[in-house]
Amino acid sequence: MAEEPELTFDWLPEGFKSLADGEYDAIIMGTGLKECVISGLLSVSGKKVLHIDRNGYYGAECASLNLTNLYAKFEAGEVPPSLGSNRDYNVDLIPKFIMACGNLTKMLLHSKVTNYLEFKSIGGSYVFKKGAIHKVPSNPEEALKSSLMGLFEKRRFRSFLVYIDQYVAEDPKTHQSKDLTTMTMAQLYSDFGLVPETQEFVSHAMCLMTDDIHLTEPAAKTVKELQTYCYSLARYGTSPYIYPVYGLGGLPEGFSRLCAVNGGTFMLNRDVTEIVMDENGHACGVKSGDEMAKAKMVIGDPSYFPREKVRPTGQVARCICFLNHPIENTKENNSVQIVIPGAQVGRKNDVFVCSMGSEHAVAAKGVYIAIVSTKMEIGKPEEEVAPGLKLLGQIMQRFTTVATTYEPIGDGSDDKCYISSSFDGSSHFENDCDDLLSLYKRVTGEELDMTINADSVDTAGDY
Repeated sequence: MAEEPELTFDWLPEGFKSLADGEYDAIIMGTGLKECVISGLLSVSGKKVLHIDRNGYYGAECASLNLTNLYAKFEAGEVPPSLGSNRDYNVDLIPKFIMACGNLTKMLLHSKVTNYLEFKSIGGSYVFKKGAIHKVPSNPEEALKSSLMGLFEKRRFRSFLVYIDQYVAEDPKTHQSKDLTTMTMAQLYSDFGLVPETQEFVSHAMCLMTDDIHLTEPAAKTVKELQTYCYSLARYGTSPYIYPVYGLGGLPEGFSRLCAVNGGTFMLNRDVTEIVMDENGHACGVKSGDEMAKAKMVIGDPSYFPREKVRPTGQVARCICFLNHPIENTKENNSVQIVIPGAQVGRKNDVFVCSMGSEHAVAAKGVYIAIVSTKMEIGKPEEEVAPGLKLLGQIMQRFTTVATTYEPIGDGSDDKCYISSSFDGSSHFENDCDDLLSLYKRVTGEELDMTINADSVDTAGDY
């Protein structure tokens, strides 16, 4: 069979060949979750997409690695035979749980990527207080039995949850004379007589706030976050979180498959050597070695762009730990999340602990992968994650990473460079979904339709 002739274009510089098909509506760099969601949604809308990654696997910084690749990444030598088979492991480099009724779930349902993946619920949601781990109450009745509060505080907290449950922003009859568009969250807490310690675990373990700025802001947004947590919790009754079987790496792979099914082109092991700008200062393509492709816009994670287009926002420390036991005081749960409010351990930023095992197909039977993460404050990663490590008990092996986080300086309207922000140090996707929705609007000029309700999809316990 005769070889197809090489594509050629007038715009190709001398000595350059066409990269793939040459001309595209969008070139996307990096197969992280945010980039793969965008490529999937763009391809579904009829756009011609080229998706490039410098790595030989999907997921970029949020990939899931087997034992061999994990030990190679950290230059940790030979894998101990005691850990079992390589194929039993899918270890997340950036561990995060998915809110069952949150925005990422809606994106998965909206795009039908759930057809490619299997999800299971997380066993329990906990909060650290005064040196001990406590289960976060899952309903008003459980609140009355919780060891987090005294008798009278339990009643006040129950009244608060009942109010949150019945509150509908569009229905003044449910407001009880409270205008949450002007009343601050601190005032709302005070209205129900909740003490500072209760406010702390509600804000950090249920509303998933990572600092206290929200206390001085209108309560409406925080109440909406709390309702999402409570609705997600009601869906399973154990925790509000779900997680894909075989690790988070399945998420970008699922959206990549969506893109490919709709005509997208993927190229792994292919680095970008230059983002090409036209005479107007707009991104118009990329070069990879002696090959070039042209596009109307370039999208990607911060690592692919010149430093003058992004700015650092801090550093995140993460510690991946191998355990031979579940975390103590979590009722032997195979999978858990623990939030350590910063104030409980003398920090400004919260510390997050998540743990999973063979139930989610991320480790061999009898082995648990626990990951501690936090935003760094003093530049000493081991000290920063220490409050979480203390909860884990004996650790068989651990790997510590420090990642500088970045955000784009511009919104992309001036230079057609649409850049995502780095993943934060939390163990959930809620803040990252806000960035993803912002990126989608910047790229398309439209809001992503998020009206779909997770409860409208028929599921038998798990997705």
